[in-house]
Order: sequence, then C-alpha cells, then structure tokens
Amino acid sequence: MKQRQKAEKLGRMGELIALWWLRFHGWHIVKNGKRAKTKQGEIDIIARRGGILAFIEVKTRRSAQNLDDAIDKYRLRRVAAAVHSLAPRLMRPDESIRIDVILWCPWHWPHHIINVWYD
Repeated sequence: MKQRQKAEKLGRMGELIALWWLRFHGWHIVKNGKRAKTKQGEIDIIARRGGILAFIEVKTRRSAQNLDDAIDKYRLRRVAAAVHSLAPRLMRPDESIRIDVILWCPWHWPHHIINVWYD
C-alpha cells in the first residue's frame, strides 16, 4: 500500500474513533458523521450537545510526538471559512458555535481540545 493510502486509511480510522469518542461523551453527530464539504474547506465532524454546535477538525498521526504539529493557523482558517458557510444552515436559534480539534494516534486516547478558534 502506498504511503498516501496508508495515511488516508489512518486518518479515516482517527475520524471514526473521534466519532465514537464524541458519542460516548454525549454528543449527537450531525450529518451521520460524513465530512461536510464547502468551497472554502471541509469539516470532519459536526456535533451538537446542549446549546453547542461544534465543528470538529480531527488530526491523526502515527506517534504522539507528531500531534504537536498537526494543527496550525492555516488549517484552522480553512475550517473557520467552512464553518461560516455551513453554520447558518445548521445552527439553531438558541445554539452557540465553536471549533474544536480532536488529536489522536494509535494506542492513545483521543485528546479533545475545545474552542480553538476565535473570530
């Protein structure tokens, strides 16, 4: 299997683990866990709980040391642009929105970082 295919497979596994992690913690997954794509970018997971609609970027790496560099301002800007496009259609009147990140590598628990982007 080529390196890119391996990375894609690992990334999909990370998204699946993040979905179950969120469900376990009481989140309802929007769009059946499918990525939401816009012209500006894509959102890995959209979830809601209580009065929060969370747009979640999932980053998966082979080792925990590589997770430190997995997310940066450039990637978050693309997510934020996609959120601006999607939020008006998905947001309920009483909800607030936020952008979260879930970091995961094999044999470790997911690390859920809340509210990573302030616009």
